[in-house]
Amino acid sequence: MASSAFTTTAALGAAAAWALPAPAAHVPALAAALRLPCRRPGLPGVALTFDDGPHPEGTPRVLDALAAAGAQATFFLVGEQVRRTGSLAAEIRAAGHAVAVHSDRHRSALRLTPRAVEEDRRRAAATIGDALGEAPLALYRPPYGILSLPALRALGVPALLWSRWGADWTARATPASVAARVLRPGPLTAGEVVLLHDADDYGAPGCWRATAGALPAILAATAAAGLPALALR
Repeated sequence: MASSAFTTTAALGAAAAWALPAPAAHVPALAAALRLPCRRPGLPGVALTFDDGPHPEGTPRVLDALAAAGAQATFFLVGEQVRRTGSLAAEIRAAGHAVAVHSDRHRSALRLTPRAVEEDRRRAAATIGDALGEAPLALYRPPYGILSLPALRALGVPALLWSRWGADWTARATPASVAARVLRPGPLTAGEVVLLHDADDYGAPGCWRATAGALPAILAATAAAGLPALALR
């Protein structure tokens, strides 16, 4: 009985250690303890970031909204979407935005070995680099913001989470709800990282419309705070 209890406790402990970083995007203290940044210290503005693209409809709409405000952003791209959408990755970069890696296939790291997570990241970086004609930014955002502790240790580049998000991947999202979710915590401050999505391949169909519709209000709030929307470098 004691041996069985010890085995169960050890197994639970190992599982907890494996999954420890998983809730970090929602628990700032945990993110800080694991040195998983949710902000970009020293950035003299706000970092708008877009995950899951490129998307043939959503990405152009988001690019148009950013251009209208003279804003820059960072796009965390998915390798399989880059391969499907032809020149869109290059168009993002040509518009002056930064491009980084989200994944090659959009899967939770908790279901993969650390080696598989890093191999997936490298495949995505190679695909994105081929599309851009240059290497993507040395920065990684894991799908769902989730990493296992061994995967975090195995990563070849820094990971970045976020300080605010728009919950814009759901069927209930509207431009008003996305903007309110981003802005509800209070005035934006320098170094904040805002998570949004310019694609619906891993969310509710058409959810990118809520994101594109929310951008004017979000960008107006950054301007009112005296904080430009800047691409990460």
